[in-house]
Amino acid sequence: MFSPWDRWYSTSCCLCCHVRTGTIILGVWYMLINAVVLLILLSALNDPVQYRYHLTSSELGTDIDVMDDANICIATAISLLMILICGMATYGAYKQHAAWIIPFFCYQIFDFALNTLVAISVVVYPNTVQDYLQQLPGTFPYKEDIMSTNNMCLVFAVLLFIGGILTFKAYLIGCVWNCYRYVSGRGSTEVLVYVTTNDTTVLLPPYEEAIALPPKEPPPQYMEA
Repeated sequence: MFSPWDRWYSTSCCLCCHVRTGTIILGVWYMLINAVVLLILLSALNDPVQYRYHLTSSELGTDIDVMDDANICIATAISLLMILICGMATYGAYKQHAAWIIPFFCYQIFDFALNTLVAISVVVYPNTVQDYLQQLPGTFPYKEDIMSTNNMCLVFAVLLFIGGILTFKAYLIGCVWNCYRYVSGRGSTEVLVYVTTNDTTVLLPPYEEAIALPPKEPPPQYMEA
């Protein structure tokens, strides 16, 4: 009897590539994004005057540092950790080491849970959308037009947008999980199989190794004197 998880198991993703290839592409993509963020953060540490953001006094009445050195250092450490996790997933999918994929899968679950909490907070507190729009700078395009829209329409649009993101993230989680199952299954097939009959027990190698074995040479013929 198949478990419910087996119904969603597939070795292909995005309708065109293998789950291993998809996981490798996803890991490389995340590494590139975090590498760009890391470069920006390191530039901000080297030249804080140019990259430090200030809210003008005309908006809040005082200058407030949005990102100070401590926050930049924390963000830099997080970016380095993310590059390490994504690199482990890429290496694990390429070399077929299932344990290396687990940290990246856990990060995906954590990120999905955070986005779900954001969607729940929008449903429970719909006025937070208007509060967020009011905090945007005055130069933000179409700010006045968006704020003049009905609050329920804004909440519906935000939920629709977050729902699309959650659906896409759930699909990526499924791809990485299928890659983990595939790699784990490949490792389990390397175990020798015991076939037991009524009288004897035969030790069989894996199917791939049995095919790769060279044929045995026939014994020499008996020569009569």
